[in-house]
Amino acid sequence: MNALVFHGPGQRSWDSVPDPAITAETDAIVRIDSSTICGTDLHILKGDVPEVEPGTILGHEAVGTIVETGNAVTTLQEGDRVLVSCITSCGRCRFCREGHYGLCTGGGGWILGHLINGLQAEYARVPFADTSVHKLPPQIANEQALFLADILPTSYEVGVLNGRVAPGDTIAIVGAGPIGLAAVMTARLFTPGRIVDLDVADARLEHAQAFGADIVINNASTDPIAEIMELTNGLGVDVAIEAVGIPDTFELCTEIVRPGGHVANVGVHGAPATLHLEKLWIKDVTITTGLVDTSTTPRLLELIANGRLDPTPFATHHFELADTEQAYETFADAASTNALKVVLSADPAQPPASEQDSVTLAGAAV
Repeated sequence: MNALVFHGPGQRSWDSVPDPAITAETDAIVRIDSSTICGTDLHILKGDVPEVEPGTILGHEAVGTIVETGNAVTTLQEGDRVLVSCITSCGRCRFCREGHYGLCTGGGGWILGHLINGLQAEYARVPFADTSVHKLPPQIANEQALFLADILPTSYEVGVLNGRVAPGDTIAIVGAGPIGLAAVMTARLFTPGRIVDLDVADARLEHAQAFGADIVINNASTDPIAEIMELTNGLGVDVAIEAVGIPDTFELCTEIVRPGGHVANVGVHGAPATLHLEKLWIKDVTITTGLVDTSTTPRLLELIANGRLDPTPFATHHFELADTEQAYETFADAASTNALKVVLSADPAQPPASEQDSVTLAGAAV
C-alpha cells in the first residue's frame, strides 16, 4: 500500500510500504476512506515530538471501513463504516476504567501516527478495535464525522469542559486555527455571554466570526491585555483557552484571566513556557492541561446526527489520498492558503449524506 511516511524532522514522503496485518487478536484492519492532517503532524515534522521515530506513518484522524478483525473483536465486522479516534483505549487499565483514555497504560492512548503507524495511508491497523473506533450511522457522512477524530473532542474536553465554561461567561480563546475554532463551536453549546477570539491573522479572525465569536482581536496590531481589560471592566475573562502551543500565547492567557478564573491549555508545546507564580499565586487561578480522552465522542456524534453541530465548515480544501504531500504544503502554508482542515479522500470518495440518499432513492426507483 501507499502511505505518508515520516523520515525525520522536515522530511516526509508518500511511499510504498507493507500492508498492515493483524498482530493481536483485538486488532482490526481499516481501509481508509477519509483522513486529514493535524497541527500536531506539523509539530512532529518540526521535531517537537521526538518520540516519533523515522519510518513511522503519520496521521491519527480517519473514517474508514473494517476489512478484517482479530478473533477477539466482537462488536465489529467486515464492512462496518467507522470513525477511528485519535485515542486508542485498552479498556482495562485504571485510566480507561475512569474514562481517561488518553492516559491509557495498557498499550493505548495517543499511539496512532506517534508510537505506531498511523492513518494517512490506504490501510491501517487499529489496536483494541472494540473500544477504539465508533460505528457510524448512515445519516452521518464521512466529512461530518472526520473532525470528531480529534479537533472537536480535543477543544471540547481539554478547552471547554476543563475550563468549566458556563452560561454567561466571558471567554477568550487565544488562537483561531482549527483547535481555536473548534473551541468557539463547542463553547457555544454552553451559551457563554461573550466569546472573544485572539489571533495575529485577520483571515483567521474572519473565520472565528463565522464560527460564532462575538469579538475578535488581532493581537499583532493592538495590546490584547488592554483590550480584554477594557471589555471586562478591568476584571479579566472567566475562562482563557490556549489553542496555539507557544510560550507567548500561554503566558497571555495567564495575563487576561480574572482572579478565580480558569486557564485551559489545549495547544501542543514544544518549548518551555514561564509560569509567573509571582503574579498568579494570589489570584486563585486554575490552570489545566491535558490530552484529549475522546470520552465525549458519542455525545458529539449525537449532536451531529441531530443537526445541532455541523463541523463541515472546517473542510476548506479537498485532496485525493495520493496527493497527501501536496495537501501538507497547503495546510502548512495556511497563512496564504487560508486552509483550516484538508480532507484526504480515497478513491472513490464518500459522497455527502444527502447524495447518498439521492442515490438510494434512484436505485429504488429503478
